[in-house]
Amino acid sequence: MKPRRGNIKHASMVTSPRHQVKPALFTKKRGDLSLSSQQLEKLMRGVLNKGACFRFQGKGFSMSPFIKDGDVLTISPLQASAPRFGDVVVFTHPNTGKLIIHRVIGKRAGSYLTKGDNAPEEDGLVSRAAIVGRVTRVQRNGKYVSLGLGPDRFIIAFVTRNGLLSLLNPAWRFVRFFVRSRPNG
Repeated sequence: MKPRRGNIKHASMVTSPRHQVKPALFTKKRGDLSLSSQQLEKLMRGVLNKGACFRFQGKGFSMSPFIKDGDVLTISPLQASAPRFGDVVVFTHPNTGKLIIHRVIGKRAGSYLTKGDNAPEEDGLVSRAAIVGRVTRVQRNGKYVSLGLGPDRFIIAFVTRNGLLSLLNPAWRFVRFFVRSRPNG
């Protein structure tokens, strides 16, 4: 899953007091503020370094069905704690430099192995320094979604690591049908 950035074409240009032309920090499209991955990371790190949480709308399908395109994600600082098996983390991809949100599925030699729940391949090893924060809340259509962030994250990480999520999707749809159709009482 990638943070929502919108389609950034060429950034508009602004003139500084010295009349030097510099690219704008952001572009605005249909009322949304669009930042590049690097700009979003810088802003997120700045907020998290002050001990505050950072909220934004995620984009992508690599974490589906637990995090969906358009969900509002709350990112919390890691502080002194290290990411744990099953945590959903935001990190800068070591090869592409893009900001990514995926699940920790292992640890090797002080680095973390990550993979999207719906992604076909692992991301490779990610250093602790590349990890920006931890996803602590997911909001979808105004309601908080807790599946995938609680104790169940260990099972999901195991299933994701072993490529078994695609086998569980039909069973998940079956269970969801009965949970949704149950009357409130």
